[in-house]
Amino acid sequence: MNAAARSGCGYLIAVLSVAGITLVGYRWLHLNPTTIALAFLLGILGISASWGLRQAIFMSVLATLAFDYFFLPPIGTFTIADPQNWIALFAFLVTAVAVGELSERARRGARSAVERRQELERLYAFSQLLLSSDSPAELLNLIPRYIVDSFAIRSAAISLSSRNDVYRSGPTIDGLESRDLQLICVRGEPRFDAVHQLAFMPLRMGMRVVGCMGVSGSHLSRQTLEAIGSLVAISIERAGAVEKLSRAEAARESEQLRSVLLDSVTHEFRTPLTAIKASVTSLLGSSNHSPEERQELLTIINEESDRLNRLIGEAAEMAQLDANKVEFRFASAPIGNVVEEALDELKQLLVQHPVDVRIPACLPNARMDSAHIKEVMVHLIENAAKYSPAGAPIRITGEAKDQTLNISIADRGPGIDDFEQSLVFEKFYRGRNQRVQVHGTGMGLAICKAIVQAHGGHLGVTSQLGHGSVFYFSLPVG
Repeated sequence: MNAAARSGCGYLIAVLSVAGITLVGYRWLHLNPTTIALAFLLGILGISASWGLRQAIFMSVLATLAFDYFFLPPIGTFTIADPQNWIALFAFLVTAVAVGELSERARRGARSAVERRQELERLYAFSQLLLSSDSPAELLNLIPRYIVDSFAIRSAAISLSSRNDVYRSGPTIDGLESRDLQLICVRGEPRFDAVHQLAFMPLRMGMRVVGCMGVSGSHLSRQTLEAIGSLVAISIERAGAVEKLSRAEAARESEQLRSVLLDSVTHEFRTPLTAIKASVTSLLGSSNHSPEERQELLTIINEESDRLNRLIGEAAEMAQLDANKVEFRFASAPIGNVVEEALDELKQLLVQHPVDVRIPACLPNARMDSAHIKEVMVHLIENAAKYSPAGAPIRITGEAKDQTLNISIADRGPGIDDFEQSLVFEKFYRGRNQRVQVHGTGMGLAICKAIVQAHGGHLGVTSQLGHGSVFYFSLPVG
């Protein structure tokens, strides 16, 4: 309903209200003047609260005429015989108009309060949306659309003093020209165009202008636009600060990881090469070795060559996994068979470790490449055996939960501290306290992680120093 139709409807209801009160009070109930005056006042109060002051004044005039004609003697005429009735009629008219005015004020106040509440709710929802991204580039592309969606305007645009780009809510410009946005950035003063429903508001951080916001098709108040501009400026500055902090933290962690990897790679490659070089030098430098000594030196060369070959092989496999060049052949298969094959391959290593396998026969099949998951099991069980003291048990358990198959391998080794738990899955990283005691390449867990992730699963560890570790991974049920 448009404004004119709504106003006309209000006048009609005012006429009907006066007619209805008059009919009831004069024809049926025969009310006295005091009672009917109060009834008219109640009707005027209702009209003012529902429709506005104009309709209330119109009804006040009608009610005054009806009050005079039907309820003040002489009845049936507009003549007033008693001077006291003039006072009563005038008092009624003044009271009716005053009631209508007060009711209209209350109505305007309530409407204003509702509008302020709605604006605050929109501003709060808008501020929550601004926290959805910590990337300045992504946030700048999202903010205009957030403004349009949150405040029901036609279009919005953002321009920053430090960038030449203009970020818009849609492909249309809608009067938000780039030069106008840049001019506001320079001047730092808002500009409003009521005819074209345009508003340009500087984005301020304190006294500093960081950009400009333009909106088209807006009926928002200046205070609301200033609040939106402040929220946008704060969110942009926050995203920039978070990005800088993230970069600094990433650089620090990268430097720390680079140092760890360099140390591990240098140690792992140099150790077998040093042993091979020493053995070969000893063989070439002297011909007086006994057969037993020659055999021992040749054995060292053979073992260290195998170790170096394994290191290179795992490095090549890791490179293929990183480049997504490994072809997986997924099929539905029971995890119990994979566990049995892995244990059979490691039976020589597990002679001194009792293995407790708790894989229920009723477990559903997993969607997996059995050969690669067997490789994961071999790595994890082998690590459990290497890092656990002789005689320490190894427990392998499996369970199904929420369309996921979860496998865990628990050992009684020295455990992994909190700092290293996030590093053990990195390439070439090995525990600081285990690099000399246990030989390894430092790539087994990284390979396992890449394989499990390629299956859509997750590989993790929980550990407590002195009490062992539990490595676990998940696979989708299929």
